[in-house]
Amino acid sequence: HVQLVESGGGSVQAGGSLRLSCTASGFTFSKYCMGWFRQAPGKEREWISSILTPGTTSYADSVKGRFIISKDNTKNTLYLQMNSLKPEDTAVYYCAATPRDRGCSVTAGRFDYWGQGTQVTVS
Repeated sequence: HVQLVESGGGSVQAGGSLRLSCTASGFTFSKYCMGWFRQAPGKEREWISSILTPGTTSYADSVKGRFIISKDNTKNTLYLQMNSLKPEDTAVYYCAATPRDRGCSVTAGRFDYWGQGTQVTVS
């Protein structure tokens, strides 16, 4: 039974920081590319970052230099450190997994597994 469970969301003032976590179970975490997406009200789901290995990460321009993605294969956990948060970062944040042999896609449709989402509100 595959599960992705996000945590760490909340409300923060502009300029603040939050760290999201995503704990995975039911699949071989190290063999998957992990991604973070977000969806704001009335907008499409947006890819923001992916990681295959610690040295293979990518970011959307909107978060580059402010967000850091990382993963701990020993804990089956994905992280997103979000710094210098802006009101436009307000959204529900989702983690997702796709088999690494597909490559680290930026397209939501290529990810097999999804978490339930965690709300981030920046004011």
